[in-house]
Amino acid sequence: MRSDFLELIEKIKNIHTTQEASNLLLSRVNTPKIKKALDFAIKAHEGQKRKSGEDYVIHPILVATITSYFNDNEDVIIAAILHDVVEDTPYTIYYIKDEFGDEVANLVEGLTKIVEIRDNSLVPSNSNEKLAKSALTFRKMLLSSIQDIRVLVIKLCDRLHNMLTLDALKEEKKKRIAEETLVVYAPIAHRLGIATLKNLLEDLSFKYLLPEEYKKIDEYIQKNKEKFQLKLNSFIQEIEKLMLKNGFKEKEFEIKSRIKHYYSIFLKMQRKGISIEEVLDLLAVRIIVNKPI
Repeated sequence: MRSDFLELIEKIKNIHTTQEASNLLLSRVNTPKIKKALDFAIKAHEGQKRKSGEDYVIHPILVATITSYFNDNEDVIIAAILHDVVEDTPYTIYYIKDEFGDEVANLVEGLTKIVEIRDNSLVPSNSNEKLAKSALTFRKMLLSSIQDIRVLVIKLCDRLHNMLTLDALKEEKKKRIAEETLVVYAPIAHRLGIATLKNLLEDLSFKYLLPEEYKKIDEYIQKNKEKFQLKLNSFIQEIEKLMLKNGFKEKEFEIKSRIKHYYSIFLKMQRKGISIEEVLDLLAVRIIVNKPI
């Protein structure tokens, strides 16, 4: 997972006021129209609170901040800021269209449509029926009904921020949202080719669904992190030497390395019936060249 993305997520985790959220967003994307949308969202959501007790508007602002990592288009950012306005405030889609244009209104309408599809597809939380079957139906309907991929990207960023703030909810609610995330949203992120989102959504879901298994993997990785990093650094140096020896210049390639994400490690352990100490490929390296050979 890219370190700059993880750095952004760490900043987001530590934000608890509307002013802090606004400052972070505007440090990344700042135009008069985005500032107008930000001021409007703060006004529209005034008085609304999340379960944590924080101002509700912090959520859409931080969703827009996450979205800016993947798409910094002005209309996309504004749609992310306003994605809950039609559902949660008296303002209509027509008002958004008049104030912010057709493009923003269409994106917000697509996000509102997702809420309607979810309400019609997923079994209610008080039902005895298992979530998995209806979640699969929901995912299929999302992929077939939402034509604009940008709507799905905003929704994935919305779900990621919800997963980052689950601790304020009751245990049963946490697990249900985590299960839905694992079955519906992580596969959509995979389908769209957004590995950074997919991996983080999977790991956060894993943390809430199987906390003991998550803890064991986390403790092992943290205990051995320095050793793993030294191994990666040594391996990268060897690859660089080979690349240069075989005619590549320094600026013609990039080597990225990572420790594999927890959920993928867990799945491998389950498939092979092994402990984490027996997993041989915890580390991964990717070589990106400017031109194909």
